Amino acid sequence: MSAIADITVFDGASTPVSHTLKAISVTRKGAEVIAEYREALASVPVDAQVRVTSSLQKLRSGVYKGSMRIVVPVMESISGQNAAGYTAPPKIAYEDTFLIQGLFHERSTEAGRQLAGQMAINLANNVATTVTPVTAGVFAELFYQLVSPT
Repeated sequence: MSAIADITVFDGASTPVSHTLKAISVTRKGAEVIAEYREALASVPVDAQVRVTSSLQKLRSGVYKGSMRIVVPVMESISGQNAAGYTAPPKIAYEDTFLIQGLFHERSTEAGRQLAGQMAINLANNVATTVTPVTAGVFAELFYQLVSPT
């Protein structure tokens, strides 16, 4: 298994911004391994930082279930102050969440999982040309190699 490590990912802004998600923890709940990552910005409250959770478990049916959850909190904007001059700190207004999940039979192969995964990624990105499949990184390890960090 690979050791848990920080993840660098670019967002979808018109001028993409790089986000470094720090490796926070790896826990095991029965047959499920859960890895947690969070952006570590000093100027943003912990609960308001981008976070990713990945999990891998083998179900009793023999099917592997891999999941990746990306959460992007959105802070409310504060304008004005009360009569005493106090301005309350902003809170999280809502969170945008994206969930990616794959179910793989125990007899499936890495090549088959990669084929299905790359088709899903190409469909999501509206890719209509040939591209070199990504075979490294936290996504490829979780969904193609069925490896969770330790």
